[in-house]
Amino acid sequence: MAVLLSVTGVVWLVLELGLIIRDRRHGTGGTSADRGTRTVNFLLIIAAVIAASAMGSALSSRSSLRLIPGTQPHGWPLIAGLVIIWIGLVLRVWSVHTLGASFRTTVEVDQGQQVVTAGPYRWVRHPSYTGLLLTAAGFGLALATWPGLILCVALPVAALVHRIRVEEAELGRVLGQQYQQYQQHTCRLLPGLW
Repeated sequence: MAVLLSVTGVVWLVLELGLIIRDRRHGTGGTSADRGTRTVNFLLIIAAVIAASAMGSALSSRSSLRLIPGTQPHGWPLIAGLVIIWIGLVLRVWSVHTLGASFRTTVEVDQGQQVVTAGPYRWVRHPSYTGLLLTAAGFGLALATWPGLILCVALPVAALVHRIRVEEAELGRVLGQQYQQYQQHTCRLLPGLW
């Protein structure tokens, strides 16, 4: 099962690098409106997963910092974490597919771009970020330590909340009334919550 977690991490990394390469091939992914959020997101999420992984490896199964002290670190937390990771990855891919050519890894909105309300965008405005959060949280859970889980939730949330503020300001500026109406009917990340 631990091998499956490593393979899953590689799949996630390849997905994210593939999105950056896709931007470059299409001549998109400009950073003028991004304000460094892609870099901050990448660094904080990677730092959280690496720190959680280090803690998961370093702590004994009896450590009070384990999710359940005295149990094997590769039990139910690993299985549940993998399920959450893959749900997050599927949601991220679905979001990218739904936006099509309008999806960017940086904050960049095309003039004349339409607000997308299909697929996961009918429920939340930033489902690809919800996917990222689920994926990171799943890694924290799979690695089975409280500090690792907290890091894998807190650092990505901090990065993405800032990214959402920057992105929504740009979407409102470029898309105007159309985006403002969409904001009134959808939450940012979690349906019915925020």
